Amino acid sequence: MPALDAQYRDAIETLAAEVDDVPWALTGSASFALQGVPVEPDDVDVQTTAPGAYAIAETFENRVVDPVSHSTTDRITSYFGALELHGLRVEIMGAVQKRRPDGTWEPPVNVETHRTFVELDGRSVPVLSLAYEADAYERLGRHERAELLAAHAAGRDSS
Repeated sequence: MPALDAQYRDAIETLAAEVDDVPWALTGSASFALQGVPVEPDDVDVQTTAPGAYAIAETFENRVVDPVSHSTTDRITSYFGALELHGLRVEIMGAVQKRRPDGTWEPPVNVETHRTFVELDGRSVPVLSLAYEADAYERLGRHERAELLAAHAAGRDSS
């Protein structure tokens, strides 16, 4: 498994230690690296519910760099905010919804349905499963990333 440097490990361990009252999971490159995908993380991303996004920001109120607010792009809508932990940007996304081809929005992601847990320095850390992530990236049109995640999900499932 690719090693995460101490800065990432510390930020993730801080999240895992402090956020225990809301459903959440790591997503994005740091999550992929924790699950053995050969990627270099550039930040830490967290998915949760809408109330969870506000609760995480409140837990780290002195470290908020972007307050949580509702945000919409062409393809995604969520409650978005960011923190700084151990010198890293931690992006919080609550109630993530992806736009369907017909223009309607999918229901918000149920983090608890799609998460699994990995060990990091003896601590259990929730991550979105690679199979779920591969499907999500495919639906967003990010085919190359989807293929990479699907290949690693298949390898992980067969081991």
